[in-house]
Amino acid sequence: MPATTPATLTTRALLLDMDGTLVNSDAVVERCWRRWADRQGLDAGEVLRVVHGRQGFATMAVLLPDRPMEENYADNRVMLAEETADLDGVAPVPGAPAFMAAIADLPHALVTSADEALAQARMGAAALRMPETRITAESVGASKPDPEGFLKGAAALGFDPADCVVFEDSEAGIQAGRAAGMRVVGVGPRAAAFAPDVHVADLTRLRVEPATDGSITLTVLT
Repeated sequence: MPATTPATLTTRALLLDMDGTLVNSDAVVERCWRRWADRQGLDAGEVLRVVHGRQGFATMAVLLPDRPMEENYADNRVMLAEETADLDGVAPVPGAPAFMAAIADLPHALVTSADEALAQARMGAAALRMPETRITAESVGASKPDPEGFLKGAAALGFDPADCVVFEDSEAGIQAGRAAGMRVVGVGPRAAAFAPDVHVADLTRLRVEPATDGSITLTVLT
């Protein structure tokens, strides 16, 4: 059989989700949201199918559509405090340390549904360098799948959306990247179901190659 050509994307800037993409925080997310589901009398499995990628208040609005948003915002503040205090099991996604080292001098930004405190806590627990440019929950008025965060990330780096590639693990995040007019690298098992432009099991499967013209080639390793 002929050799297959590895999937590649060429871009100029990288926009990185955090949870599930750089940091494995699934155990914390599951613990905190199972407790919330119990308090609300909801099925925990259904809650966990919705939660990934969104800000907490947006998840709550999907699951409790008739509840006043003020209650969702209040619950979200409690949830953020619980998640920030619980770092047990937080670890880097395989390949994340080397990936972050490879892009250190390239245009990139963190675009996360976490607030600044939670982002700092989880990146620190995973021993990952925090990007200088970041769009956190405080930076946006709308949660993923709205594209606001990715559009602000591109603007902060000084690039057009078409010149950016998004790294995401969740349905909401992939939808947000597409709505922003960007191509998407899906990372991890969740992402595979939502047809990103390319998919990698983890960040060990990706090679980053900068060029002298400022472009960046991303190659999926087979």
